[in-house]
Amino acid sequence: MPRDFVQPMESPNHTNLDPFVFFLLGIPGLEQFHLWLSLPVCCLGTATVVGNIAILLVVAMEPALHKPVYLFLCMLLTTDLAASFSTVPKLLAILWCGAGHISASACLAQMLFIHAFCMMESTVLLAMAFDRYVAICHPLRYATILTDTIIARIGVVAIVQGSKLMLPCPFLTARLSFCQSHVIPHTYCEPMAVVKLACGDTRPNHVYGLAAALLVIGVDLFCIGLSYVFIARAVLCLSSPEAQSKALGTCGSHVCVILISYAPALFSFFTHCFGHHVPLHIHILLANVYLLFPPALNPMVYGVKTKEIRERVVRVFQRG
Repeated sequence: MPRDFVQPMESPNHTNLDPFVFFLLGIPGLEQFHLWLSLPVCCLGTATVVGNIAILLVVAMEPALHKPVYLFLCMLLTTDLAASFSTVPKLLAILWCGAGHISASACLAQMLFIHAFCMMESTVLLAMAFDRYVAICHPLRYATILTDTIIARIGVVAIVQGSKLMLPCPFLTARLSFCQSHVIPHTYCEPMAVVKLACGDTRPNHVYGLAAALLVIGVDLFCIGLSYVFIARAVLCLSSPEAQSKALGTCGSHVCVILISYAPALFSFFTHCFGHHVPLHIHILLANVYLLFPPALNPMVYGVKTKEIRERVVRVFQRG
């Protein structure tokens, strides 16, 4: 790790600390509400673990659910779990007892993992849109197009793409000199919040972060939108309203998950880029909504809207 990255620091109470340590402040301006805010965070974290693991177990135990759409769902839920484990434990420690100390290496690792998992999630959502496109527009070729080999390759691509795109971020940050405060006004090591503390040239960090976000999120959203244009055109060509309703019903869960995942992400991104007069605690709350809500709500959406999963979850509990 470059020597410049670990200059001596001070904590908020101005006592000298380990020079290899940063301090996550939490939500500035809302410190008096940290304990109350920990309640919804704890509930969302619990819902994430219980909901995602429950559906993963149901899919694993039921051979009838070993289909491409549910295998992609398992990829999504696994990514959500990993992203949640990267943020929620430290967030609760900050909100409960102000334990915001984090080593420089752990900060860089958290920075990498959180955003790599978010990139992976975006790729999986694109794969799920492709699955719905093939199922509705080319139903007779569905089994031959989405084979187990293709699904495995898509999973590998999601992991490699997310990791490779975000790997430069911690290295770009590690080269910076932090000659002033090491107190990060955030609940996790958000790249831009860390970069703002640096004294050197931070333009490469800003340019690369923006380019990576636009490249992955922008391209994925465009391809997802394009796939649903083809789906809508195919559905409108169906003769009966019942067939149209059934075809659109198979896309309902995926559309809900897309809205849950991308809406807070885009809102947080544009607020960060253009909302210069928005209070800091609003920025931080939006960033946490983006990280906490999709992993907790995704299994609920699929558990409620997908009949096959709902019936098998009930069957598993009845067996128990």
